[in-house]
Amino acid sequence: MASVRPGPFQDFYQALLTKGMKPTMARLTLARKIAAITLTLWKKGAHFDAEKLKPQAA
Repeated sequence: MASVRPGPFQDFYQALLTKGMKPTMARLTLARKIAAITLTLWKKGAHFDAEKLKPQAA
């Protein structure tokens, strides 16, 4: 759902597709990104900041 609803995760997903990544791999990358963010927020008790959501350099 994060890849189809407007917001920072959709923007991240679209950026991956624009770079030429296959949709299935882009969804997997997005799911891993969401899992990493969730773990970080849970451990540190921090708040989500969409400005920090940037694609990683490959």
